Amino acid sequence: MREVPENRQKTLRNQEKDNYFDPFLERNLEHPTTNGETLTHLLKASLGTGILAMPLAFQCSGLITGIFATVFVSFVCTYCSYSLVKCAHTLYRRTRVSSMSYADVAEVAFANGPKWSRNFSSVTRQSVLWLLFVTYFGTCSVYTVIIASNFDQLFTYHMGYELNLRSFIAILLIPLILLSYVPNLKYLAPVSMVANLLMATGLGITFYYTLSDMPNISERPVVGSLEMFPSFFCLTVFAMEAIGVVMPLENNMKTPRNFLGIFGVLNVGMGGVTMVYILLGFFGYLKYGEATKSSITLNLPIEDVAAQMAKICISLAVFCTYGLQFFVCLEIIWTKIQENFEKSTMFHNYVLRTVLVTLSVLIAVAVPTIGPFIGLIGAFCFSLLGIVVPILIEFATYWNNVTIWMTLRNVVLIIVGILALVFGTVNSVADIIAAYDPAQAVKCAINSTLTEPIAE
Repeated sequence: MREVPENRQKTLRNQEKDNYFDPFLERNLEHPTTNGETLTHLLKASLGTGILAMPLAFQCSGLITGIFATVFVSFVCTYCSYSLVKCAHTLYRRTRVSSMSYADVAEVAFANGPKWSRNFSSVTRQSVLWLLFVTYFGTCSVYTVIIASNFDQLFTYHMGYELNLRSFIAILLIPLILLSYVPNLKYLAPVSMVANLLMATGLGITFYYTLSDMPNISERPVVGSLEMFPSFFCLTVFAMEAIGVVMPLENNMKTPRNFLGIFGVLNVGMGGVTMVYILLGFFGYLKYGEATKSSITLNLPIEDVAAQMAKICISLAVFCTYGLQFFVCLEIIWTKIQENFEKSTMFHNYVLRTVLVTLSVLIAVAVPTIGPFIGLIGAFCFSLLGIVVPILIEFATYWNNVTIWMTLRNVVLIIVGILALVFGTVNSVADIIAAYDPAQAVKCAINSTLTEPIAE
């Protein structure tokens, strides 16, 4: 995150005289990332734990409808990210800076936009910052729960007795702190590469189970019910969305022009991600049908060594991904500290890293069922950050060149974002109610007792 200079308020008339300014030649990075390293980070950010819920999403949409609907959701997410970076490149030249954060782009676009937007520039910046922080910090806490839960299952199966889930979460504190000490995205690239390899291995094993003894396609509905489609949309859009890492990745690139374009890093990465999402969703639902669970790994037989390896690989991949999600939170808070304390040093930076990781783990220990709450935050934040805000930024950036086609297209996308907000919030509230409903808790306890193996 880099603060935009004071000249961000200059008028468009004066900005047009400075078109010769090339922000990419002026960008001076100590540890820039290559196209391949940026692509690796993008794949890791997009191929998160949400992909494991794609078979359940296809259960809501049907086999064939799910394919086209996934392509549509991918297009929306990719276009909004593309639009955000394109606006950033335009604003670089207007304000004569070489890089901006997401919050910077929002503030500068609104400050130089139409009259109605100028009074909201500062509010927009702060809103984007805190929405990003809350979403990604909450994601870090959820990741610790996911990692601990998978290892807890394996421990219980092999050892024959259970440990408190909070114990496994607490054990993760030191490894996560060490991971957070990776200084920048350049050095985090190998970690993301390892995470991609682990996720690919885990997904490969999962595909092995889903592709074996597949039923006939005629046994599954090709079109789902209309009332279940909002659930599909929520599962898919929040699984694919990675808007928070788009600007940090672009800002750290050695050749930022290559981030956009038909065969740019963004399109290539999201294209590959979309194919994996479709394949796992399609074959996962085809294999397990109505027995499909919230995470496809839960359908794998725990007694098989290969299935256990899949759980381990995916858990380790999520562990490695923690660093990339954490980087977004770190940049936001560290920028705030630098603005208010000029004497801040790298020592203070590492103290901040330690404190943030500790807080995320403590939250997970205190509330291991934090998932539904973060789902609510994610539904609210990602629909705004991933769809609505980028479209508003585009309107503000090109307000004097708005066309009818641009207006129609962006109005449709804003409606999609609002629908994601409404349905995602409703679904998350329902999950929270189900998680804390005493009747549901009693029912789960009874079922657990009835299925407990009888001691010899």
